[in-house]
Amino acid sequence: MKINEKLTKPITEVNYLRAENVDRYRVIIRFFYEQYEKIQYWLYKEDVFEAMIQTGLFPDYTLDQCQSDLSSLTEWKNLIAIQDTSKVTSIEEFKNRKYRYQLSEYTIEIERMTLKLENLQVEGASLEPTLLERIQYQIMCIETLQDASMEEIHTWWKDLNANFIRLNQNYQDYIRTLNNAKAEEMMKTESFLLFKEKIISYLRNFVKGLQEHAMILEDYIQNIPFENIVVLIEKTVNYEMSIPRMDDKIQKQDVYDNFMARWDSIYSWFVGKNGISEVNRMSDITNEIIRKITRYAQQIGELQNQGANRAEEYKHISDLFGKCQDLSQAHKMSVLFFGVDKPLHMQAIYNRNTDSIDSGVYEEEITYYALEPRTRVATVKTKRQPAQDYNLEREQQRLEILEHKQAQNEKLKNYIRDGVVDFEKIDILDGESRKILLSWLSKGLNDANKTSKTDDGREFYIDDSNLKTIEVKCEDGMFVMPSYRICFKG
Repeated sequence: MKINEKLTKPITEVNYLRAENVDRYRVIIRFFYEQYEKIQYWLYKEDVFEAMIQTGLFPDYTLDQCQSDLSSLTEWKNLIAIQDTSKVTSIEEFKNRKYRYQLSEYTIEIERMTLKLENLQVEGASLEPTLLERIQYQIMCIETLQDASMEEIHTWWKDLNANFIRLNQNYQDYIRTLNNAKAEEMMKTESFLLFKEKIISYLRNFVKGLQEHAMILEDYIQNIPFENIVVLIEKTVNYEMSIPRMDDKIQKQDVYDNFMARWDSIYSWFVGKNGISEVNRMSDITNEIIRKITRYAQQIGELQNQGANRAEEYKHISDLFGKCQDLSQAHKMSVLFFGVDKPLHMQAIYNRNTDSIDSGVYEEEITYYALEPRTRVATVKTKRQPAQDYNLEREQQRLEILEHKQAQNEKLKNYIRDGVVDFEKIDILDGESRKILLSWLSKGLNDANKTSKTDDGREFYIDDSNLKTIEVKCEDGMFVMPSYRICFKG
């Protein structure tokens, strides 16, 4: 991020949005902006005063208050005031200084932002598959633009960026509206079923268009030579620098870095990095929203059907109970529908003679089960048992470790020739010996004097003279490393 003077200084043009008389200031600025849209740039205070009176919000508004408000807005750089001397006929009129007022550039952009915020919920967001078609067409025009003029390339670049920004912003805004708390609550209501299919169809059409165009774009963008992109962006930057500007002169390198970053965003969006693109994320998020909408609709439908089915079931059950001859038959009917009131759970039946499910409890052999008391007072007596002797197992384990270690030492001796382990001269290295030798090498290299000791106390030092890259043949592959030598002392 580049820090400059414009970034750190305060923006006084936004003071009218939070000042004490914000209601009057905002109406004045809005009137100026509406006239600006009608190409009426310059206004007198009488025009502003008449407009304020016509609103009906300020019946006691005076011309002096209007002049004070215009002066405050001029002081905050919202308005540009120029003295009008075209119709001056006397010195007295010249002293009164009749001014014309115009909106500043900052205020125009601020007022556009406030209008966008006011209409944010009204306009809403949408998913437009046609944007993908436009972007695909513009991307596929790259080859034909190599010999085009700078003006044509600049127009192509602006259109591509505008469509890409619109696609990204519209998608994020629309998905955010489907994931907010208000949408979650609405999905749980029965009225949601009326337009559930429309939303799902809308999302599926977008996903279908995304899959059709995104795959083509991904393959096409990957095959575009980077040199062609650099040439187009350089021509666009040259055209941008050729545009005459009255404000501060922009730096060519900043414009170039900005345009390259925009192309990198387009590349990451469709192709992605490390195999993950924004298109894949978009498809996954949209499919997840479709599944969520379907799940909520299914739950609502089940609740409706469940209530209807249960009502018919209860009516049918009540008719069956009404046909029972006596209470005993009603009890049997109750067990059939609602289950046993106090069922008896049988457990601890071991060593069955048969696996048949038709075998009854009384046909099984008797099994005794010791019950333990559940009260806090009664405790189960424990039997004292002597500690088991594991000396034999420990001795056996120790002998196995010693035997393994001795065998490993014999293997290591084969790699030590004349007190030196030369990795370059090793024929083949097993995995366990490689681990031990590399641990020795790591100990020696971590020491300032490049010396260390093995586990059995043997001293050694690392010889790193005449280093070169070698390949050591191992049992599990080729190991690439510098040609270190481990030299033992004595």
